[in-house]
Amino acid sequence: MKKRSPLLLAVALAVAAVLLAVAVPALCEEPSAPRQGKVSVVAVTSAEGIVGIAYEEHIRESMDMAEEEGAAIMVLVMDTPGGLSSSMRAVIQHIQSAPFPVVTWISPSGARGASAGAFIVQASHIAAMAPGTNIGAAHPVVASGGDIPDEDMKKKVLSDFAAQMRSLAEQRGRDPAAAEKMVTESVSYTSTEALEARVIDLIARDIDEIVSWANGKTFLAGEKEQTLSLEGYRVVEYEMNPRLKAIQFISRPDVAYLLLVAGVFAIIFEVLSPGGFVLGVSGGVLVLFGAYGLRMIPFNWAGLVFLFAGVAVMVLDLIVGGIGILSFLGAGAIVVGGLILFRAPGGELLNMSYSLMIGAVAVLAGFFLIAAWAVWRSLKGRPVSGRDGLVGCRVLAVTDLSPQGSVSCHGEIWRARVVDDGFLESGSVGIVEMVDGLTLVVRPEG
Repeated sequence: MKKRSPLLLAVALAVAAVLLAVAVPALCEEPSAPRQGKVSVVAVTSAEGIVGIAYEEHIRESMDMAEEEGAAIMVLVMDTPGGLSSSMRAVIQHIQSAPFPVVTWISPSGARGASAGAFIVQASHIAAMAPGTNIGAAHPVVASGGDIPDEDMKKKVLSDFAAQMRSLAEQRGRDPAAAEKMVTESVSYTSTEALEARVIDLIARDIDEIVSWANGKTFLAGEKEQTLSLEGYRVVEYEMNPRLKAIQFISRPDVAYLLLVAGVFAIIFEVLSPGGFVLGVSGGVLVLFGAYGLRMIPFNWAGLVFLFAGVAVMVLDLIVGGIGILSFLGAGAIVVGGLILFRAPGGELLNMSYSLMIGAVAVLAGFFLIAAWAVWRSLKGRPVSGRDGLVGCRVLAVTDLSPQGSVSCHGEIWRARVVDDGFLESGSVGIVEMVDGLTLVVRPEG
């Protein structure tokens, strides 16, 4: 048998290598053949609660994650009473710069997109509402919920907000006049009225209806026009993380205020009646939480002064020895401090629960009055040690007192005499009336 040429063998190996190089990539690509049916991602996140720092941060984080996921569209499920204009503007900027179209959907039934929420809806590429929801009442107010007191400032703020609402509506092809009425006239629309007034784009019962409406439409997002292809989509939901949930809770005006008041009272009780530092440490933690909450929302320093002045007046009433008019004045100052604490200038769109705040302050003040009265009694009460502390004590006659003799008091033998030269038999019980030098003056018990 002839030997095979080494050259022929080398050629055969080279050909085999080339065939493998071509075949392996082809085999690897085979599983991804369904690319033409690529699934679109619909990102969904909650936009519930007061529009504030935590709300704004949650929207930003959700959009960042949706971008990493390669989302084709994002849906913000809204239910808000409003909030801070600064945070509202930040959310609007996030929507305007998003690399994908953003839908704001007021849902579920009974939800609202009020005040700052109405602006966010108008800023969105698609504005949707579920049946039974409402939108509007976007008139700018101070943080306490009242109207802006200064007429010139009110006119400026109203003009600014009205112009922004018109601009957002025009940008998205909605009716600017109907949208402006939500600011200038505090108009609110039901879902049906909003659709008829062209301040929203559709009424949707679920995500499917939103996707069906948006599929195939073209939107300007991320500085380029995007035509949505949402067949066979999948939903990816993003929830607010625990850190932001905690921040959102303590940054509510009423919660921040109550944390601050409760913390200050706890520290005062610890100072007046030490008990293992439990109240003091707890109060310090509450004050820190309250202070952090205040940092997350605009507040008025005058309100803070009223708050601490009220606490100081109540403590002063305790020190001077009478739970009376000063305590009630202090409680009143605390309530007034709460009422003006969040009246930040600039027309912030923020409401707070005054009924909850005043009720809680009344309860706290009641506990303070009771505790302060008890502390005052302990401070002003009779001494329980020394000679004066013996008055009123029960003693046991060791000998007959006729009228003098010996008695046992607190385990000690004392010289004693009976009042009015009376008689006390040995073994009988007497009550100390007074202390005369080193002699107890007693009377028979009963």
